[in-house]
Amino acid sequence: MPRYRYTAIEAATGRERTGLIDATGAEEAANTLKSRGLAPMGLAAAAGEVDAPVQVKAPVRKSAAPARVKKPGRKFNVVIGRPMSRRGLMLFTRQLATLVKSGMPLLRSLDVLARQENNPHAREMIESLGETIRSGGNLSDGLLEFPRIFDRLYVNMVKAGEAGGVLDTVLDRLAVFLEKAEKIRGKIKAAMTYPVIIVLVATGIMAALLVFVVPKFEAIFQGLLKGQSMPPLTVAVLGVSRFVQQHLVILAVVVVGSYFALGLLRRTRRGTRLVDRLQMRLPLLGPLFLKAAIARFTRTFGTLLASGVPILQALAITRDTSGNVFVAEAIDTVHDRVKEGDNVARPLQATDVFPGMVTSMIEVGEETGALPEMLTRIANIYDEEVDNAVVGLTSILEPMMIVVMAVVVGTMVIALMLPIMRIVQTLG
Repeated sequence: MPRYRYTAIEAATGRERTGLIDATGAEEAANTLKSRGLAPMGLAAAAGEVDAPVQVKAPVRKSAAPARVKKPGRKFNVVIGRPMSRRGLMLFTRQLATLVKSGMPLLRSLDVLARQENNPHAREMIESLGETIRSGGNLSDGLLEFPRIFDRLYVNMVKAGEAGGVLDTVLDRLAVFLEKAEKIRGKIKAAMTYPVIIVLVATGIMAALLVFVVPKFEAIFQGLLKGQSMPPLTVAVLGVSRFVQQHLVILAVVVVGSYFALGLLRRTRRGTRLVDRLQMRLPLLGPLFLKAAIARFTRTFGTLLASGVPILQALAITRDTSGNVFVAEAIDTVHDRVKEGDNVARPLQATDVFPGMVTSMIEVGEETGALPEMLTRIANIYDEEVDNAVVGLTSILEPMMIVVMAVVVGTMVIALMLPIMRIVQTLG
């Protein structure tokens, strides 16, 4: 029978336990640990391992005097960058959901996570959440102190879970939501990284040829051809080479300046609208961005509704976290119409942003009273479409970029070879 090495938290004492367990699969191993009052934090196949005693780590003793914690909001306002990365937030949410669902009290769960956190800023943040609960506040009250980590979606979902007494379920939904969002973000980055790298490499090769190689050939041609005319293609390449050499610094400044200008433009509403429009109209990449935006909208909206957040508030939060100005405007229109008593599907269809399949499925969800489940189903469909689009895009871009590089470099080589052939004929 397969053997698994596990790390778990004992629900009764909060101690971390490690050891080996025999089970037919990882799911059975996790269920067995839960039945023993252990919250599994990690499972890994331990093929070839021998029986080993379970190790128990003693809990960290704290001073009897209550520690005085600084105001977290002030602390993190001076920290450069995010005190906790997106992946760190995802892991924190998943671990907290696991501990709370196993029956461990929320305060003890936070203490356990704080003890095992290596990032000092994240550890102080978790300890601050614990202090908020010790002082009689709710978890959502503590989350409000860290707006750079926990956005409105996160805080409002936790608040709804606290109000409905289903915090463990809401934390689990949040963990799933963050994991899906991180997966989609990774897919988009993967789709963008390859062409960007190819463009940078091609640009570097062209610049090196134009600045260092072509000028040497030009000197050779001038010495051997002695005033004879050169082929038009060669003249064009030599002209480009001279231009790049004379304006290399200016071109570099323009490229770097354009990058930073685009970042500044993205911070304005008009600039954001322009960039989003360009993204949506990009060949090959445009449909990918739209599918990712639809997946994000439906998963966010569905997760909020399933957690008990009122529909108007859920639409407002989804609008603010959509990541695309056109999707945000469409959601804003839906928000106003729903506020007047309309449903979601009709105004969403009138925006012409979402495909008919999406609005039709939402309409069915409203009619059957299963809108959150239908939204989640739509999100899963579009997540899969994003995966397929990334695979297809990569398979198209790879040969396309290779052909483009071959054409560019080949053109330069031919331009340099034509005068050489003329020189050889003259000498012959």
